[in-house]
Amino acid sequence: MAYDEELADRIRTVVRGERGLSEKRMFGGLAFLIDEKMAVSASSQGGLLLRSDPAQSESLVSEPHVRPAVMRGREMDGWIRVDAEVLETDDGLRRWVNHGVAYARSLPAK
Repeated sequence: MAYDEELADRIRTVVRGERGLSEKRMFGGLAFLIDEKMAVSASSQGGLLLRSDPAQSESLVSEPHVRPAVMRGREMDGWIRVDAEVLETDDGLRRWVNHGVAYARSLPAK
C-alpha cells in the first residue's frame, strides 16, 4: 500500500517553514525530517508513524487510536503509530506532527 498523498500534503502544510526540513521516502511512506532526523511520516500502513520520547510512549499509546509502532514483528521503542481517525481534523493532525517535530529537534545533531 502506498502512503496517503493527501495526508502528506496536509503534513507539508503543518511543517512548512520549519528550519532544516527535508522529505525522504522511508519505510514505504513519506518521511519528514528535521535536521536529517525523522520526525513524522505519512505511513504506508495509513495514518502517521512518528518519533517520540520513549519515556512518554506508555502514556501516549494509552490514547485512542495510538499504538506502538511494530517493525519486523517487534515493538520499536520511541516510535508510535497514530491512526487516520485521529487526524481527520487539522487540530488533531497538527498536535501529532508538532509532537514528532519537537522530539526530532530535541535529539543531538548528527
